Amino acid sequence: FLLLQPAVSVGNVGQLAIDLVISTLGMTKAGYFYTDCLVPMVGNNPYATAEENSVELSINAEVYSLPSKKLVVLQIRSPFIKNKSRPFCQTLLSWVKSSKCARVVVLSSSHAYQRDDQQLLGTPLRYLLTPDLQKSLGGLMQELNWKEMEKVAAYPGINDAEKILHIPGGGITKLLFTESCSKGIQMAVLLKFCSEGDNIPDAFALVNYLNEWLQLIQSEVSANNSPDPSSPWKIPSSWRLLFGSGLPPALF
Repeated sequence: FLLLQPAVSVGNVGQLAIDLVISTLGMTKAGYFYTDCLVPMVGNNPYATAEENSVELSINAEVYSLPSKKLVVLQIRSPFIKNKSRPFCQTLLSWVKSSKCARVVVLSSSHAYQRDDQQLLGTPLRYLLTPDLQKSLGGLMQELNWKEMEKVAAYPGINDAEKILHIPGGGITKLLFTESCSKGIQMAVLLKFCSEGDNIPDAFALVNYLNEWLQLIQSEVSANNSPDPSSPWKIPSSWRLLFGSGLPPALF
């Protein structure tokens, strides 16, 4: 199976994109990812379609599956407890190894205001492939005309020759990626440069980027012959409260 998961990163773009995948494909909950590394959280079913299933409980890390597409999705709904992101990555990657996941795809984001000059050009979407996945997928990414995440100078202005991978605002993205490189795990990272705010358009952009490669759904074309970014995706019911439940009338 392919494992798809978000990094808890700027604007929660990865998590919103995962919401769209689970909701659109009607994925069923397979279980929980039990960990003490995330802030505890409980709530109603975010993908409720009727009153009957709205009272099901959801917690901070859950696993959904779709056997027909050989797809497993891990959704993370709360931030990491301080100093617990590394243990979480180790637990997650050992689970990936033991459950023999074919590939892992991480959806992430990075601060738009911290881009360097070369990253300001062209598309705000980037990808990363571990060496093990690069062998089999490198050619496809060239065909799709995708841009690989650029490495930036470790000491800008002092020594521009030494380049490092820098993903500001990306949460566990870099740690997961570098650990996967050393452990021989086939991982791809898809990310978007963005800012905090209304990140729904960023989520649609990222999930469409993912769909270009994995073809999870047929993308529809709008009347003016350009792809409509939101049309094929089903927005989950929980998004109605994305910015809170509105101003209480008692204020006035």
